[in-house]
Amino acid sequence: MKIDFKINLKNVVFLLAILKTCIIFGQQLEVQKRILIDVGHGGTDPGAIGVNGIQEKDVVLNIAKEIIKFNNLLLDNKLDIYLTRYGDNFIALSDRSRLAKALKADVFVSLHCNASKTTSKGMDVYVHDSKNLNTKESIILGLSILNENSSKLGFETRGVKFANFQVLRDMIDFCPAILVELGFLTNFDEADYFLNPSNTKAIALAILVAIYNHIG
Repeated sequence: MKIDFKINLKNVVFLLAILKTCIIFGQQLEVQKRILIDVGHGGTDPGAIGVNGIQEKDVVLNIAKEIIKFNNLLLDNKLDIYLTRYGDNFIALSDRSRLAKALKADVFVSLHCNASKTTSKGMDVYVHDSKNLNTKESIILGLSILNENSSKLGFETRGVKFANFQVLRDMIDFCPAILVELGFLTNFDEADYFLNPSNTKAIALAILVAIYNHIG
């Protein structure tokens, strides 16, 4: 991860907010878009366990909650955002996509963290390899999120990849759907990065800005 850990990212977050909102507040969505943030794992399923003991289920929930806060604080709730879970609960994969469809979501974004037996690091995005317009839109949205995190926060990115994950398979015919692997908890630098609340805010803001700019 190409991040200077000596920088006070709390200040960076709000500097980014000011600079970015000067642009995005000039944009108006004709119709409020509904976003379903799928918060990976939860409850008895911790997901990946970091080298420092941090758990994937907690990392993604913290980031998702910050996305909600920034949507309210900076965008005046211009996006209609829902989460698949708001606490430490186990939600079946089928129920995640079922909720998105019941809410008539315009975009589905699943948040996860990665793990590896090697020294792998970086953020990547997965989409389902289906032959429809939602696949194209999913790729564009995924690139937007990767570019925002790379250009603003210095994240190393690993590109957009195809996968047959159930949540993507269930959603791709319904709306653009992506699964974001935020980083590797088995990498010492990235695991420690996620422990800092200021960094959590920075990632959340980058994801929100990418979604809004893509839709707007």
